[in-house]
Amino acid sequence: MAIKRIMVIGAGQMGGGIAQVAAEAGLEVVLNDIDRTFIDNRLAFIGKLLDKNIAKGRISEDDKVAIMSRLIPSTDLADAAGVDFVVEAAVEKMEIKEKIFRTLDEVAAPGVILASNTSSLPITELAAVTGRPELVIGMHFMNPVPVMKLIEVIRGIATSDATYATVKELAEKMGKVPVEVNDYPGFISNRVLMPMINEAIYCIYEGVADAESIDTVMKLGMAHPMGPLTLADFIGLDTCLAIMEVLYEGFADSKYRPCPLLRKMVKAGWLGKKSGKGFFDYQNS
Repeated sequence: MAIKRIMVIGAGQMGGGIAQVAAEAGLEVVLNDIDRTFIDNRLAFIGKLLDKNIAKGRISEDDKVAIMSRLIPSTDLADAAGVDFVVEAAVEKMEIKEKIFRTLDEVAAPGVILASNTSSLPITELAAVTGRPELVIGMHFMNPVPVMKLIEVIRGIATSDATYATVKELAEKMGKVPVEVNDYPGFISNRVLMPMINEAIYCIYEGVADAESIDTVMKLGMAHPMGPLTLADFIGLDTCLAIMEVLYEGFADSKYRPCPLLRKMVKAGWLGKKSGKGFFDYQNS
């Protein structure tokens, strides 16, 4: 099946980014969310990003008009009946994703692939709530989506070779580099990244050094473009905690135990950049 029209579920930072790169690649994109206001705000944000690209000479005004015309608002999952492919980028909670996938399985045409942008939840488990497990796959885009080249393509236990081949081709059409990964907690990116972030938090918790010192060591000593604690703030400490919980539960290994300081900060509402305070202060930025 030729993929010309896709649905992206979730108009947040990740879903909006996926919708943008898909529209830039020439695909029609049905951008779905529960609230039309979320969609309108995201479309306005995409328009501003495209204006910056016009100012830099990367695209023309006509390009912007064409891209925006390919972004179609939707507040009803039943609209999946008219698409060739679906990418879900809803909140990182299994019960919500399972509910979405059950509905998609009912309304999407037979043969349509259902992909999830989950950063850590099991694809095999999502596939099991559908009648098309061979057509369920993970597409873990990196943030910010328009900039980052990588997509982790996660195969569940039942994902077919044909499904993987289709997703690989689609990822490349979007200008991304797909990397095949099997379905284990955290996949590759978060299985490696999150324990490093968690260990950096333990260094604060145990009084080894302050946040600025830890980030400086990792930037200057390990050539990381961003320190792990700044990165955690940008990801969101609640998201970091949720991923560590998936790793801890999935592997039953104490090395993945979330740092108590991380739990305390999340309970305090110190979630990083989005809340104005995390390991660093963003209230005046």
